[in-house]
Amino acid sequence: MAEVRLQEGESLENALRRFKRKVQQEDIIKEVKRHSFYLKPGEKKRVKQALARKRNRKKSRRDIE
Repeated sequence: MAEVRLQEGESLENALRRFKRKVQQEDIIKEVKRHSFYLKPGEKKRVKQALARKRNRKKSRRDIE
């Protein structure tokens, strides 16, 4: 769980910016989205394979350049 304490003399906007950065680094949003709905095991497998294909295509494009 991301936690940010307000430092002395720090504005609320800066603390909010630090909090957002920390949440993004810990992948909290991605985890919440992943658990927000149920995927059947077969669907989960297809999604996982699609992501692997996407990663491999991206990697091969980088290798060519």
